[in-house]
Amino acid sequence: MTKTDTKKKAMIKALEKSLGVVSVACDMVGIARQTHYTWLNEDEEYSIRVKDVANRTLDFVETALFGQVDKGNISAIIFYLKTKG
Repeated sequence: MTKTDTKKKAMIKALEKSLGVVSVACDMVGIARQTHYTWLNEDEEYSIRVKDVANRTLDFVETALFGQVDKGNISAIIFYLKTKG
């Protein structure tokens, strides 16, 4: 495994921990934001893995929102209706 491969793997883990926040993940791994975007544009496998993190993060947040709706949280209900209704 090359140093770049190791950094890409670390970046995916950092994106998972930061819920997809690129600046935070880059700081955790010690790379420039531009490096991430270069990998995203040039490495299809990396791009797929980053998109997977984004999809799982969205699922996580939607689950939390549904939990709040289920508890009767009026703000969560209004937010859901404004964005989905």
